[in-house]
Amino acid sequence: MNRHFFSLVLFSALFCLNCTSNEKLYEAELAYSWWDGGLYEGDYPGTEKYEDYGENPFVNTAEEPVSTFSIDADGASYCIMRRFVNLGQMPPKASVRIEEYINYFAFDYPEPTDNENIALNSEVSTCPWAPDHYLLRLGMKGKTIPEHELPNSNFVLLIDVSGSMDSNDKLELLKVGFKQMVDEMRPTDRIAIVTYAGKVEVLLDSTFGDEKDKIKTAIDNLKASGSTAGGAGIQMAYEIAVKNYIPDGNNRIILGTDGDFNVGISSKEELVEFIKTKRESGVYLTVLGVGTGNLNDAMMEQLANNGNGTYEYIDNIKQIKKVFVYERSKFYTIAKDSKVQVIFNPEKVKAYRLIGYENRVLNNEDFENDSIDAGEIGAGQTITAIYELVLDDPTSAIPFGNFGFRYIKPHETQSRALDHTIEHSVTPIFQSSENMRFATAIAGFGLQTKQSTYKGTASKSMVLELANNAISFDPNDLRAEFLELIKNLEF
Repeated sequence: MNRHFFSLVLFSALFCLNCTSNEKLYEAELAYSWWDGGLYEGDYPGTEKYEDYGENPFVNTAEEPVSTFSIDADGASYCIMRRFVNLGQMPPKASVRIEEYINYFAFDYPEPTDNENIALNSEVSTCPWAPDHYLLRLGMKGKTIPEHELPNSNFVLLIDVSGSMDSNDKLELLKVGFKQMVDEMRPTDRIAIVTYAGKVEVLLDSTFGDEKDKIKTAIDNLKASGSTAGGAGIQMAYEIAVKNYIPDGNNRIILGTDGDFNVGISSKEELVEFIKTKRESGVYLTVLGVGTGNLNDAMMEQLANNGNGTYEYIDNIKQIKKVFVYERSKFYTIAKDSKVQVIFNPEKVKAYRLIGYENRVLNNEDFENDSIDAGEIGAGQTITAIYELVLDDPTSAIPFGNFGFRYIKPHETQSRALDHTIEHSVTPIFQSSENMRFATAIAGFGLQTKQSTYKGTASKSMVLELANNAISFDPNDLRAEFLELIKNLEF
């Protein structure tokens, strides 16, 4: 218990270094509230819910040369890990989704050209945790849109104000974030606020962004109490979003909750089915998870996955700024139903394993089927995937295979196909690009936190060596923060 108390004090001090005076006080209160609840005594704090999707196995290329999956633009799993680590613990392995660790970070990928919204790139290197293996990195970059060219937005904030949200690391943290979001709104943007507890209430009708004081007052008046009629809240939010729909605009519900739905539609399966019926409305869904103790990560990840949206976990003030300020362009989708299909060359690749994306794997025939739902990519966003490979002859001039990508532009219905040849060259990992080294460092760390069967000789020193030399591209110092996060961690 003393170890936890020391970790909390250290956590509060570290994050306060980068905060304003008001934020310092808030972070101190937040850290105290986490300790005061007596959490973190077991492997799972309170009744937190995670779903373990296992791991993708190695596949024999001669038997199955094609690998197909939906992209994953979420970052929640990384932030959940950070919350545990800041309290001196490793996260539950069921909470680890390695693709979300990697995609939490931005990568220095080239911009799309030729009227496309997505650009592709790839790289192959040696594998630092399995000397006889190799790594393939696939990179995807969403088109950057200047702020003055972004479409008008129709936001609906759907906020859980049930009794379980009554703590500094839940509703109060969301209120800080939503007010920062309001500061970034343009006069032509609109926002409505729906709350749910024992009942659903429209706290603010759709209001233009130039009425910032009115919107912030409504946010300040949010109070938590009662049970959790989450299903009814989601229904109302979609009704308001559709009522105020902006053609060719950004129509999005932003759900802030700990995922503890217990009134009305409450099971994960029921909510997912309802969300599926609404995703053709043109309204996107962003899910923001908060808090500890009763966090339902499994529910929220699936709501976002099936609702044309993304899932982020908010664990501190800096994460609020990442979501609502630094990377707010991600709210503007530039590629819907984004799918990857890699066709490996059996003469070059003997076997392959996709690292992460376990719950995003698709049937090969789904790739060209536009009725199959897949992930969304926001403006300026980068997506990365890594395969571990067993090669037949690394020195041969035969290409590794073909990197296919399909996506649908916003407000269109037919997918567009992109193809990228994965060239034959292999680079030693420590001579590879910063993109490759940092992605490999994060993947290696993820293998260890997941207690992976495939972690090989992955170690803390390997992660630090790779990451230390891959931070010259570091928007908002997130890579540097990762290094500091794990330097004193034993794993």
